[in-house]
Formats: sequence, C-alpha cells, structure tokens
Amino acid sequence: MKKELVTIILGSDSDLSVLEGGVNLLEKAGVSYDIIIASAHRALPFLQKTIRAKEKSGTKVFIAAAGMAAALPGVVAAETTVPVIGIPIDSSALKGADALYSIVQMPGGIPVATVAIGKPGALNAAILAVEILAISDKRLKAFLKTYRKEMYDGILKKSAKLKVKGFKKYLEEQRR
Repeated sequence: MKKELVTIILGSDSDLSVLEGGVNLLEKAGVSYDIIIASAHRALPFLQKTIRAKEKSGTKVFIAAAGMAAALPGVVAAETTVPVIGIPIDSSALKGADALYSIVQMPGGIPVATVAIGKPGALNAAILAVEILAISDKRLKAFLKTYRKEMYDGILKKSAKLKVKGFKKYLEEQRR
C-alpha cells in the first residue's frame, strides 16, 4: 500500500464534489493523499480494515466526511490514535446541522476535530491537516506562511479596488 500522509474517507460518492477545494490545497502543498469511499453503516469491516492498513502505511491524519447521522468520523476516531478531522456534509433537509452535531458531540476520550459544514469545511480540514503535518515539516510550515500571505495580499488588493471603484461599481463588476 502506497504511503499517503492524509487519508480522506467518504461515506458516499455523492460527497466527492464537496472535497474539491481541500484536495486542491493538499496538491498545492505537495501533501500525498488518498480518497476512499467506506460507509460506517454499510461497509464497517472494510472501513476498519482500511483504517488499520492506512495507519500501518504511514497516514498521519485522517479526514472523514459524512452527512446526516455522520457516524463515519467518530468510527474512524474510535479505530485509530491518528488525528481525525470531521467534515459535516449538507445532505439532508437540516442543511448539515444534523451532521455537525453528530460529529462535534463525541464522547470524552475519542476526539474528532470538527470543521465547518460543506466546502468551507473541506478546505479548512485540508489546511488543518497541513498544519498538523507542518509541526515536523519546515517545507509545509513555509507553505502555510505563503498561503496566509497570499490571502492577506488578496484582501488588501480587494480593499484598494473597492476604494477606487466605489461600492456600486465594485458590486456590479463582481456580479458579472
């Protein structure tokens, strides 16, 4: 089994599109990853076997994305001592609130770091995974500093543009 530093586990292939921003960030950072579909409810033995194999092959962070009952991140955390980041997915009438509560309300002793619902959460999960890996990797620490500097510079550029163009013209251009 290939060594991926981050293993992303989804409960369903319908959740794949949510991950795009996070996967792009991992690629930009040069972090190896694998994505697996393994339901906690419908394929538990496969999930358990996968977690053990990934842990043995060198996974340093698990990211688990799930909607509705969202047991997946908690089950992953129960099966490993590697950090687990849970992404609640908006896949029900409750718009992801059900998944958020399921993931964040873990019993003491089995933590899951929980991020925002949906695409912002997927991006933040990837950033958090890189931050965890950067504890012992100077290259990733430098990547994170550059990433934040780019965000900072982008905000300053937008602020200056707003000042020059004014509210209405800026908004009009943004809508195009």
